[in-house]
Amino acid sequence: MADSYSGATSDEGNRGSGGLLDDTTLKWLGASLSSVFALGVLALVVYIVVTQVSFELMRTVLPQFVSAYLLVLQIVVIGGVLSVTAGVFVGLARVSKTSITNGIATAYVQFFRGTPLLFQLFVVYFGIPTLWPGTFPVQNWGFPTAIIALTLNHAAYVGEAVRGGIDAVPDGQMEAARSLGMGYIQGMREVVVPQAWRNALAAIGNDQVILVKDTSLLTIIALPELMQQFRSVNSATFDPWTPLVIVAIAYLSITLPLMRLVTYLEDRADWGGDDQ
Repeated sequence: MADSYSGATSDEGNRGSGGLLDDTTLKWLGASLSSVFALGVLALVVYIVVTQVSFELMRTVLPQFVSAYLLVLQIVVIGGVLSVTAGVFVGLARVSKTSITNGIATAYVQFFRGTPLLFQLFVVYFGIPTLWPGTFPVQNWGFPTAIIALTLNHAAYVGEAVRGGIDAVPDGQMEAARSLGMGYIQGMREVVVPQAWRNALAAIGNDQVILVKDTSLLTIIALPELMQQFRSVNSATFDPWTPLVIVAIAYLSITLPLMRLVTYLEDRADWGGDDQ
């Protein structure tokens, strides 16, 4: 009886493994499709570079793109540092036991996550100067607008990542800290927040990559960043691909190292990983 059952099971397994989409077939199908897609994209990129890009024009406009690139890099560094710093405090406020603090932090997060960044840029760039009595004292308001709007917007997202990281820490960690004589603040600082940071690191890193790409919206306030330079060159030469290739290389030169840095920090924070 047992032998007949084993034989039936074996026959069913053989039929399953010999189906149209068994594991081996599915693996090779996925590899084939992804390879075809990658080759298609590569062929398109090569075609564009060979037939559409003017290297003479690229040499001509490169200095203005370098200047725009340095401006974007400056905005990313300042906005990134400020948004992560502010976001940590927002996240801590979101888990506060004080109803006023928690309520204000919740309203802040809901507003800046619930309205578009473009709207927030308009509020800061066009709205704030009209509230100033008399002549607005800041002449070049575009750069401060970029820092303020990106910081306020991304601090809300970082704050939610930190809140989620704190919520993912088991309650027993704080109870253990309190049993060792630590107060609430000390327990959060020395026990809970380090673990929460590890939990939130991927989401925070992803948000910082998005911050880099969000700088493209700054063209709407006439800040001379990368997309503004693209618009200028394209309108003057009617050649979209040459400046687009420069812009793509510029953004990737920021985002790819940033993603590698986030991956490195995640590996370093993985205390229980195999590499530790």
